Amino acid sequence: MHMIRKTTLYIILFFSMTLFTSCFEVLEEINLNSDGSGTMLVTFNLSRSKSKIASVMLLDSVNGYKVPSKDDINLALKDAENHLKTINGISNIKKTADFENYIFTLSCNFDKVANLDAVFQDLIRQQNKKEKTNFNTTNFAYNSATNNFERYFSYDTKIKKIFFKLKGEDRKVFNDATYTSIYRFKNAVKSISNTHAKVAPNKKAVFLKIDAMSLILGEKSVANTIQLSK
Repeated sequence: MHMIRKTTLYIILFFSMTLFTSCFEVLEEINLNSDGSGTMLVTFNLSRSKSKIASVMLLDSVNGYKVPSKDDINLALKDAENHLKTINGISNIKKTADFENYIFTLSCNFDKVANLDAVFQDLIRQQNKKEKTNFNTTNFAYNSATNNFERYFSYDTKIKKIFFKLKGEDRKVFNDATYTSIYRFKNAVKSISNTHAKVAPNKKAVFLKIDAMSLILGEKSVANTIQLSK
């Protein structure tokens, strides 16, 4: 249980880093094979504010928030990597930390989408316990018989309530923040349900970019049902 609790540390550290800059992007990339196996890469990119962050990291705290050190971030990434190793069907786990541009990544292979789903459900469960909330989990599903890939997301109004409990200056950091997902497939995409997403010209990838405020306020969603050709 101690190790599981420590895996949420990297989320907390990255969140505290965002409180020093409004220019950051979370990028979620999935390459899915026809049998449901694949790879996932999550990138946390703060490069647009690297000069400001470099200055801030010389301090102990800013606006009452502890500034994570390089050692803190490296330890958190290592803890996340070690935890992923405990989940069945997850392999080839890799992490990178670029402190010159402030870009951090975590990647892995998964045997089936259900294994990937387990990673997200576990992290969200632990975060719910910490924040004493009960957000519905964001998760994935894939039906190889119908070639249907789903990204589930159920908005909870508690997200908005927690957001507005932040100080006004702290809320501003989300103004220019974005979430981007890129899902690549072996088969062509026949249809998508999210009207904000786009299908690549080659029909084998789906791209979605949403500003963080729209997600927080429930105006847009990452949910998407993607039907692939057989």
